[in-house]
Amino acid sequence: MAQTVFIIEDDENIRNLVKVALTGYGYEAEAFETAEEALERMQVKVPDMAIFDLMLPGIDGLEAISRIRSTDSLKHLPVMVLTARDKEYDKVTGLDTGADDYMTKPFGILELMARIRSLLRRTVRESGEEKKEKGRKKYGSLSIDTNTREVFMDSSPVALTFKEYSLLLYLIENRSRVVSREELLDRLWDYSADIETRTLDIHIRTLRQKLGEAGSRYIRTVRSVGYRFMEPEEE
Repeated sequence: MAQTVFIIEDDENIRNLVKVALTGYGYEAEAFETAEEALERMQVKVPDMAIFDLMLPGIDGLEAISRIRSTDSLKHLPVMVLTARDKEYDKVTGLDTGADDYMTKPFGILELMARIRSLLRRTVRESGEEKKEKGRKKYGSLSIDTNTREVFMDSSPVALTFKEYSLLLYLIENRSRVVSREELLDRLWDYSADIETRTLDIHIRTLRQKLGEAGSRYIRTVRSVGYRFMEPEEE
């Protein structure tokens, strides 16, 4: 069954271009001019992925993504930001709000499709891996349920985006060693196009913040190498 991608873009030419490209690659695509239309449709059908422009009439892309992340049935939905804003602040804001990836306009359709395939492939792969694991695993004050994709600190739920959850899970699974930045970028972003390492830094930062006071102790920076997951008790 074909995966479904929602496109939320107020520029009709870009909206149609992306929809035609997705269809040509075998995906089902639904296009919307406003975030309100897309969010209403998501109440009926949850897509496999959503692509949001940031500058939209009515509810903007950032607000829409924030609403998605606060909705139980949508909070793990992979989201890509497609925007004309190319300043680092805008990229950081988009990722902080909950986007898993971003591209700036103008963009190449081949790179866009590569990133879409990568994000969807990662989603499917990790969903399959999680089904092999049963129950909740505990690491000090942190616990993670790979069946429901829920994370808890001292029994309080921690709302993570798909990419933040993937990053935390990968560090936990490889906690016996330091994971290099290059490996994280390759495994979690998984596409051949160049990616700014700032993207990884942002996800590490927001993940630490969401884990609270112990966040920096759980996720250690190993200078010039990468990161390692360590339980505070290991200090």
